[in-house]
Amino acid sequence: MFSHIHSATVAVADQSAALDFYVNVLGWEKVLDVPMGEGNRFTTVVIPGAKTQLALSPASWFSAESMPGKTTGIALIVHDIDAAYKTLSERGVRFKQAPEVMPWGQKATWMYDLDDNEFFLHEA
Repeated sequence: MFSHIHSATVAVADQSAALDFYVNVLGWEKVLDVPMGEGNRFTTVVIPGAKTQLALSPASWFSAESMPGKTTGIALIVHDIDAAYKTLSERGVRFKQAPEVMPWGQKATWMYDLDDNEFFLHEA
């Protein structure tokens, strides 16, 4: 019946700056950047090789509860969290803390995008 999740959305203050961060800092790929009239656009990025996209949507599209700077509830998986932490830190990505072993046995941490949207990053 279902194939996969198309996208999850995060609120961003500046779509162009967010697109630059996800593509040029995190190394993701731009999928869509489609004008939607009157200065609006639908912009998505994807982790290379993945299907599920992340929509980078203007904060004006959301209620106060989903404005930039919130926990997204989105978890990202990496194969070597220590290497990812080192590389991303060198690129200026902010983290809540260095990776550590969580109570369930996996190493993890939290990272932030330009708008302080929080993502859970864990090793699998």
